[in-house]
Amino acid sequence: MTAPAAHVDVGAYALGLLEEPDRRAFEAHLSSCLPCHEELAALSGVAATLDGIGPIAEAPGGLPEPAPVPELLHRRIRRERRGRTARALVGAAAGLVLLAGALGAGYTAGTDRSPAPARSPGAADGAAALLRDGHRTTASDAGTGASGTVATQGTPWGSRVALQLSKVRGPLECELVAVDGAGRAHTVAGWSVPAKGYGLPGSPQPRLTVQGGAAIKPADIRRFEVRTLGPGGRTLLSVPA
Repeated sequence: MTAPAAHVDVGAYALGLLEEPDRRAFEAHLSSCLPCHEELAALSGVAATLDGIGPIAEAPGGLPEPAPVPELLHRRIRRERRGRTARALVGAAAGLVLLAGALGAGYTAGTDRSPAPARSPGAADGAAALLRDGHRTTASDAGTGASGTVATQGTPWGSRVALQLSKVRGPLECELVAVDGAGRAHTVAGWSVPAKGYGLPGSPQPRLTVQGGAAIKPADIRRFEVRTLGPGGRTLLSVPA
């Protein structure tokens, strides 16, 4: 291991990634390198910040303490190392976030669109409870034939919303929006309707149940609308809040 390589191995050593020969060589380098000593000390705080990861390696026992240096030299070293240490910590945190995303089944990246229709038994139970206990309103549309019930419940972040929709034929792509007093639409949920639809002769299911949320308080919602997506989009159903 060359001296330049030793400097860049601080992060790998701290995470326990160095093989035995490289680890011994780095420890020998560490005993006389103040900058690497300081960077290793800075990285030791990562374990406390990123919960669930084992403790970051510390300087091996028995190594001599670095010799005192003037305060001006300390400041210069800190300035030079701060940028590299910060980038290393950000990279480590980003990798852990990606790992958590891969392990967290049921979550998807890019959630600025509304949640998909509930399919798991737990989510279905949540929608059923909201339709049972939340504030419910029902409406039907003579023109489209669609009918539905919307239930809402206030939360610290806005509103939980559940919808039961029936008498809709597909194939369609639809969304439920909450419309505020200024006429702005806040997307709650999106889904697709199969060709046989819901609640019609030949439909496999009597109704569709979806659950979602909107970043708006129930008191600020004037109505809910079920809209079709794509060219020629229209409102299938309007339900008062």
